[in-house]
Amino acid sequence: LHYTEVAQPKAAAGEVLVRVHAAAINSWDWEIIQGTPFANRLMAGLFKPSRLPIIGCDIAGAVEAVGPGVDGFAPGDAVFGDLSSAGWGGFAEYVAAPASALSPIPSGLNFVQAAAVPQAGLLAYQALHTHFSLRTGQRVLINGASGGAGSFAVQLARLEGAEVTGTCRTEKMDFVRSLGADQVIDYTREDFTRSCQQYDLIIDMQAHHSPRECAQVLTAGGLYQVVGGESGHILHTMLLSLVRGRRYRLLLHRANRGLDRLSALLSSGAIRPHIDRVYPLAEAAEAMRYYGEGHARGKVVISMLEPD
Repeated sequence: LHYTEVAQPKAAAGEVLVRVHAAAINSWDWEIIQGTPFANRLMAGLFKPSRLPIIGCDIAGAVEAVGPGVDGFAPGDAVFGDLSSAGWGGFAEYVAAPASALSPIPSGLNFVQAAAVPQAGLLAYQALHTHFSLRTGQRVLINGASGGAGSFAVQLARLEGAEVTGTCRTEKMDFVRSLGADQVIDYTREDFTRSCQQYDLIIDMQAHHSPRECAQVLTAGGLYQVVGGESGHILHTMLLSLVRGRRYRLLLHRANRGLDRLSALLSSGAIRPHIDRVYPLAEAAEAMRYYGEGHARGKVVISMLEPD
């Protein structure tokens, strides 16, 4: 990553120019920087991410200007959204984005908190609702419960009345408990796939185990669902989902789908984003390095505003 000056974008027809106040790091940003899995090279550029010169998809900011044909937004409006299907560009002071990719920031959230929500929050929400109908009392295991999407998934599953088990590193166990997890497994010391416990739903944010290993601890009607992780296990899950879709699923993220429902939960205080660290834009490379080392509890956010 390089910190440099570029021309300020302009809002074209159907677009909104946003003065970005904060942007959150997601695993997708890290994978594009690393060039893994290979599918990201096909999307972003084979040898370098030339098709995405400015990464960052989760933003929060204020409307600076609106392009022709845009209704519902006016300069000064506080907005947030996921730009992963709209050209990215969030790690910058300004970005032009389709109006359809933006929503009003929920009441009670500041810009840093709002930036932490769109992709991570909706990955968690979609993992719980797209392929599974969660019922009160069912057992849910979230592998990778201390990250951005994982921390939202723990809160949302508990809100639905599930019995939640989360896995994480030793030093993050207290954090996962604070999210509401009923049980926490230290994956550096215990392998959940060899447990005698069984789960109705496994949401795998990391996919370090094969899908068949994970299926060993599913109930008879249970579902194993991959959100992210090692490319080999993701591909294996995708193939299994074609022939055994009731047992295995790969979650395909749908940008901003369900953000209105998530906003209502945030406004009511039923769930909340957890921010580990905030970096200034000039230190985005250091923020990415910290994220990639796996230290974060919740979200790492880049702020374009001067710290107060």
